[in-house]
Amino acid sequence: MSRQHERLNRLDEDDVRIRPTRGKSRPRSKDRPAHDEAKAGTVVAVDRGRFTVALADSDTGEERTIIYAVKAREIGRKGLVVGDFVDLVGDISGTDDTQARIVRRQERISTLRRTADDTDPVERVIVANATQLAVVTATINPDPSPGLIDRAFVAAYDAGIKPLLIVTKTDLHSPAELNRMYVPLDIPVFEVHRKLPTPALLEALMNQVTVVVGHSGVGKSTLVNAIVPGTDRSTGGVNLVTGKGRHTSTSVVAIPLTGGGWVIDTPGIRSFGLAHVDADRVVSSFEDLAAGIEQCPRACSHDEPECGLNTWVIDQPLAVQERLASMRRLLAGVALPTG
Repeated sequence: MSRQHERLNRLDEDDVRIRPTRGKSRPRSKDRPAHDEAKAGTVVAVDRGRFTVALADSDTGEERTIIYAVKAREIGRKGLVVGDFVDLVGDISGTDDTQARIVRRQERISTLRRTADDTDPVERVIVANATQLAVVTATINPDPSPGLIDRAFVAAYDAGIKPLLIVTKTDLHSPAELNRMYVPLDIPVFEVHRKLPTPALLEALMNQVTVVVGHSGVGKSTLVNAIVPGTDRSTGGVNLVTGKGRHTSTSVVAIPLTGGGWVIDTPGIRSFGLAHVDADRVVSSFEDLAAGIEQCPRACSHDEPECGLNTWVIDQPLAVQERLASMRRLLAGVALPTG
């Protein structure tokens, strides 16, 4: 027998080298970096997967240092929108040609959503962590759209943020009808004359995070430029054929206010779908109607013959009756055309 055959006869299973399969490879560690050194910031703009972030100043608390960042793997599938509070690592100097990584999204205080229409199951997050929603409408050119205004307010109630109404072009047409409709809602209404914000409006925006929405052509970006001089948001007019505004601003951008707070400008919208809204959130915002609502049958829509509010409201002051009419209009807003 040859020496080679003798050697093969002496081998046992411990001498055989077996290449491990993929299933037997060393598992990936579940431990992830803690990123204790991460710095806090606020997303102020989003552009095709890249994020502009205002870094929080550790001394003053004001977000002013602007850096550019991408999502790190740790974020996973979490979406990031303007207004999100995030933690960053990497180069946060803010100098040219530098880029940081967003490693965490902090818990959101509020989330303002809309859908494309009332049958669309996909929610689109407009902004995060807003405290106020300012709906901008013109008295004329283009004409007001109470349907869109009501629907935006419904979304604000659903998000748990405060709604405001800003009426522009009051020098061209009286805002009396809009005041009649919305003042009973306890919604602050601010009139803008000759494109100039009033001191009361500026005070209402201070130290708040206010997202501004409205149809194209109502003067939304013009107003933002007046509130924060030097912002230079694109502005445009109204199409003389359709009577509708031209889209000018094309992105959502958060703009810091001198003295504290942010204004978030958004592109003009043509619809505000409410497929995601729970009507109970709207009803609960009318606390002064709670006594009448207690008399309603189970699953009451609050706009039917058996509704307990119908008899309760008869003995109430006119202002309360108008509040009920306003609540019913907002509830009906879910079924209104989205335009």
